[in-house]
Amino acid sequence: MKEFEGKKLLILGGNPETIPLVEIANNWGIKTIVASARHADPAKAYAWKACDFKGLDVGTVIKIATEEQVDGVLVGVADILVPMYCKVCEALDLPCYATQEIVDVFSFKDVFKSTCERYGVHGIPEFYLDAELRREDLDKIQYPVMVKPVDNGGGVGMTVAYNENELRKGVEVALENSHSKRFIVEKYMQCDDMGMYYTFKDGYCSASCIYDRYTTDEQPGLSRVCLGGTYPSKHLDEYFERMHPNALRLFKEIGIQNGVLMLSGFYENGEFYVYDTGFRLQGEAPHLLMKAIHGFDQREMLIRFALTGSEGDLDLRTADDTKLRGKWASTLWFLLKQGHIAKIEGLEDIEHDKRVVANIQRLHEGDNVLSEWIGNEKQVLTRMYLVCDSKEELAACLKEYQAKVKVFDEHGKNLVLKGFDVDKALCL
Repeated sequence: MKEFEGKKLLILGGNPETIPLVEIANNWGIKTIVASARHADPAKAYAWKACDFKGLDVGTVIKIATEEQVDGVLVGVADILVPMYCKVCEALDLPCYATQEIVDVFSFKDVFKSTCERYGVHGIPEFYLDAELRREDLDKIQYPVMVKPVDNGGGVGMTVAYNENELRKGVEVALENSHSKRFIVEKYMQCDDMGMYYTFKDGYCSASCIYDRYTTDEQPGLSRVCLGGTYPSKHLDEYFERMHPNALRLFKEIGIQNGVLMLSGFYENGEFYVYDTGFRLQGEAPHLLMKAIHGFDQREMLIRFALTGSEGDLDLRTADDTKLRGKWASTLWFLLKQGHIAKIEGLEDIEHDKRVVANIQRLHEGDNVLSEWIGNEKQVLTRMYLVCDSKEELAACLKEYQAKVKVFDEHGKNLVLKGFDVDKALCL
């Protein structure tokens, strides 16, 4: 894009999922500056310039942006940096798709939950408990429950408790991983998991994809990390009838005009329960499937917005389609157990497979999967993105890759957790 050549774009966050965003900006001739709290973050290696800040030091980031005379600021794939993104843009009078009101709603799980309820968007049943762990509150809890920090994502700091001792330990873990030192305790849901992914442009909201998610049950006591998803959801029609209108009212009332938003939810006995959100690009990257099927790229829209205040001329009413134009799609995650990655098999020929529209690999031969990564998305080897012409073709493709992708440690032990039940997922 010659119109952006030489422009400077500050991107907040340097995790592996942010790399494609940096690469697109680079390809447009934009001078990318990646700033994050970790000096060795992978996305920094792809940037024109890399900068560090400590903790959530907004002042340092404003100083970086001012000294570099950046033309725009954009948050990558990190919920925790959305409030910083909003403050930096406000201080420098640069385009920002978020407002402080929106940030206040989406950055904290407890605030998000109470706001949703006002519009008929239900959250998971919750048990009242604070850090004092009062006996009268503990006695009211019905196990199992999920304990989670209010301001972290990706499974970080989340644990399942089946008794009071586990609950007490879970509270400690949640508080350690909460910047605001707040946590919530919810019913542990064991039902259908879903993702609802929305695109906003100039006040128009499009439900870009509604899909079913599948999580591992091989790691008891920990957050159920995703194994993948299938598109479109088997509950799509019911979601549009029961929940979608309420979600639209919520989005309109809090003033969302532009950007992308994920809602994660459960479906149980005819009711939908929303449990998480992210007002930014997602690590599981459904935008890659949307690009392959529809031809437009949300990352390009957000880069353009950061530099101009407009997402461009795209008409979402015709460009987007929740039913994916009759296609069937899937994300396929491979989760690893703790150990050393000595050898990876099964990924050699994916660039020649037209069914695989993208593959985002996080870990490689020689890496170590650490114990603290188990139970969150850091244990993901790779995320594979598949698009097929029929449900049956998709099922065959999923089974093929689940069977052939293997990761061995130095002793020849396969570190890959088992995948989801394809036949059950696609109702075959």
